[in-house]
Amino acid sequence: MGLSAQTLADGFGRRFHYLRLSVTEVCNFRCTYCLPDGWKKTAPLSFLRVDEVGRLVAAFSDLGLSKVRLTGGEPTVRKDIEALIAAAASTPGVGKVAMTTNGWNLHKHAASWRAAGLTHLNVSVDSLDTETFAAITGRDRLPEVLAGIDGSLVAGYSAVKLNAVLLRESAQAGFAAWSEFVRERPVAVRFIELMRTGDNADFFLKHHVRGTVLQAWLTANGWTQRPRDFDDGPAVEYEHPDHAGRIGLIAPYGAGFCDSCNRLRVTARGKLRLCLFGEGGIDLRDLLQHDADRAELGERIRSSMGGKAQGHRLHENRPGDTRHLAQLGG
Repeated sequence: MGLSAQTLADGFGRRFHYLRLSVTEVCNFRCTYCLPDGWKKTAPLSFLRVDEVGRLVAAFSDLGLSKVRLTGGEPTVRKDIEALIAAAASTPGVGKVAMTTNGWNLHKHAASWRAAGLTHLNVSVDSLDTETFAAITGRDRLPEVLAGIDGSLVAGYSAVKLNAVLLRESAQAGFAAWSEFVRERPVAVRFIELMRTGDNADFFLKHHVRGTVLQAWLTANGWTQRPRDFDDGPAVEYEHPDHAGRIGLIAPYGAGFCDSCNRLRVTARGKLRLCLFGEGGIDLRDLLQHDADRAELGERIRSSMGGKAQGHRLHENRPGDTRHLAQLGG
């Protein structure tokens, strides 16, 4: 469309080439830190169609996008998930198509998702202990999730990463088990600091623990920080000479967390969110109905960037209008 790469920037000099695209608000797990009572329908399920996703990703590609991550809710509850993957993967200029999943059906579809164009996979696994996993997620599916992870390692993905929320009771007890898990597996396990949302204030006060506990454990056990790649997300990763995999930390309460922000979000209903913990959003869906609106869509995206704040306000216990992470895909 005649636009040079890396043209999407905000007023603080940050450039954006990474889109986190939610494709559903529905989730089939009941994680204690997100949806402890399960997902409940509050509006018609009018989520973005495959053709709308194709037009959206194409417009972002015109603006320098090179990486798309499909999120939810749980994106794989959509029966057309392979078509959604293919729509993103077939867009010129998009070199990486990732997906974050709870892994409930990964053991059945790891190969077919890869064949559809998925290049990077993130699986949420909050514990390697069966009872703890079931207590946190509300689902006794750890064996299937782990089988899916091992299957994905032979399916040809460029990278397989695992996400675990850092909780006070289960954090440090699990570090050694995770270290052993990545001894032979070339995966990256990233611990994510529990984040305050609109619905979890009491849970946050009880369970939040700073990522420094992980950093101290890693340092004491011979792990060293590795350099960051150009399009890395917010994780700081550590490596060890005796381990094939890596362990990382995503610490939104750490100093300077937002300084290197390189990602934007679009909700499952087509609203551009400039920050996970912001408010409102810019509606894009009216310009996703026809190919002829591509240039106007790109201009709406670009012109919205002046509204992106320098950082979130989690330190002030202000999560914006984000009720829970399934609402916007985390």
